[in-house]
Amino acid sequence: MKTVTLPGDETVPALGLGTWRMGESKRTRSAEVDAVRLALELGYRLIDTAEMYGEGGAEEVIGEALASGPVRREQVFLVSKVYPHNASRKGTIAACERSLVRLRTDWIDLYLLHWRGAVPLAETVEAFETLRAQGKIRRWGVSNFDLADLQELWSTDDGAQCTANQVYYSASQRGIEFDLLPWQRRHGVATMAYCPIDQGALARNGALAAIARARGATAAQVALAWVLRQPDVIAIPKAVQPAHLRDNFAAAAMTLSAAELAQIDAAFPPPARKRPLHMS
Repeated sequence: MKTVTLPGDETVPALGLGTWRMGESKRTRSAEVDAVRLALELGYRLIDTAEMYGEGGAEEVIGEALASGPVRREQVFLVSKVYPHNASRKGTIAACERSLVRLRTDWIDLYLLHWRGAVPLAETVEAFETLRAQGKIRRWGVSNFDLADLQELWSTDDGAQCTANQVYYSASQRGIEFDLLPWQRRHGVATMAYCPIDQGALARNGALAAIARARGATAAQVALAWVLRQPDVIAIPKAVQPAHLRDNFAAAAMTLSAAELAQIDAAFPPPARKRPLHMS
């Protein structure tokens, strides 16, 4: 498995499991727990979630899978997120403690502010640093932050302790390449790409399908391999179906040729100007 190096030289898998839309229904709970268990059996070692997903339901799914799964907790890098309206000094700490209960763990490896809200960033950073000092989180970061947001974060005390920014990034949504991704590289901030298959749309894309046919792969795998070509980008596609879990995991071993990358550039040109941050 490819890895991404975080500040402090910790390495994490470049491919993880996303859990958006999990935990929303009791009817699907058993299948979702089984999917997370299977992911762990296949070798996934990074799982992304949030208190927003199923209003804590996705965290409960992960907690159940980890409690009865094939690997020890310390072998898995867990990511979760706090709602903006919970991101005050006291609110962040309380939200994190609720997430820990649902996840059935004593710590979260990376805790993110889900998006900008009304709470001043300095308050949230202070809470993150308190949680880190208490050992309840190991690292913290942000999600859905554009360049101006990160620059404001850097102006706060301890703002530069931010480890990662989780943003929408796929072959069809390349806006971050213009200014955000280069800035993050200069400042040692890892990029976590959610919706790397564009919510499934790229699995049906003709240009990617043509590349995939020549490789005996799928268009979705090509889309993932394209995101993972970056040395400092972590992709977190959501999957529940066993075939999708296996295909996504296999995509991490794919290396696209220069000719294939040129084909993708032709279908989805790199940004030539600043674009609004895409969100979902």
